[in-house]
Amino acid sequence: MKLQLCFSTCPNDTFMFYAMVNRKINTKGYEFDVYMADIEDLNLNAQQHNPHISKISFGAYPELASKYQLMDSGSALGQGVGPLLVSKHKIYPDEVADITVALPGKHTTAHQLFNLAYPKVKEKKFYLFSDIEEAILSNEVDAGVIIHESRFTYQSKGLQKISDLGEIWEQQTKLPVPLGGIAIASNLPEHVKTDMVTMLKESIEYGFENFSETLPYVKRYAQEMDETVMLKHIKLYVNNYSISLGEMGQQAIAQLLYPKNNQKNYKDIFISTL
Repeated sequence: MKLQLCFSTCPNDTFMFYAMVNRKINTKGYEFDVYMADIEDLNLNAQQHNPHISKISFGAYPELASKYQLMDSGSALGQGVGPLLVSKHKIYPDEVADITVALPGKHTTAHQLFNLAYPKVKEKKFYLFSDIEEAILSNEVDAGVIIHESRFTYQSKGLQKISDLGEIWEQQTKLPVPLGGIAIASNLPEHVKTDMVTMLKESIEYGFENFSETLPYVKRYAQEMDETVMLKHIKLYVNNYSISLGEMGQQAIAQLLYPKNNQKNYKDIFISTL
C-alpha cells in the first residue's frame, strides 16, 4: 500500500521520519510518496489535497477535523518550546497592540498562541517563517513571531525578545505547549492508522539510538545549516511527547482546540496503539 506522507524540512521532522522513509525499520510493506514543505504550506496542502498523512499545526486542526485524526506519535510539544515575539528595538508587552507584527502563517499554532496572548493586535502580516527576521531587520514590521531554528539565531542578528508565547501559555494553563502534530486520514483502515503510529514511534526511537546516522539526511533539508543549531533544534522539539502524547499531551492539545469546552470528549481525535 502506498501512502502520501507530508512533513516539513525542519530538523525535528526529518529526524523523526528518517528511519521510516529510508526503511531503517520494518515498514511492513508500506510505501511512501514523500512531500516536504514549510509548515504553512503543509497546512494548506492538507486542506486542499487531503494527503493520507501530514504534519500540521495544531492551530490548523479544527478545519481538518472532519477528515483527519491526530497520531499519538510525532508531535512537537513540550515545555520551553513556544514561539517568541521579537523586535529590533525595545518594545514593551503593553505596546504590542499598537504595532505591526509578522507571523508565520494564518493557520499556524504560533498565530493562535499570539492571538491568545495579544488579542487586540490589528496590524498583522504573514510571511514564510524563515523570512520573519529579515522583515523585522528591514523595518517592514515592528516585531515578529519566530519559530523553528530562528529561536536559536535571533540574538546573533541583533533582535531582542519581547515575550515568550509558550511561557504565557504554560503560566495560564499549567500544560505543555502544543505546536504541531501528525494528522492521518480518518477514512484509512484502523490497522493502517495504528501501523503508522507504531512505525513513526519506532522511527523516532531509531533516530535517538543512531543519532549521528540521521544527521546527513537532516542537514540536507535544514534551513539553518550550522550543526550546533540543528542539534539544539532536535533536542528541543523531539522529546517524550514525540514518542507518545500521553494524557498530559492530549489535554494540552484539547485545551488549545476547545478552550471554551473543556468537557468535550476529545479522545476520539487521537489514534494510538493502546
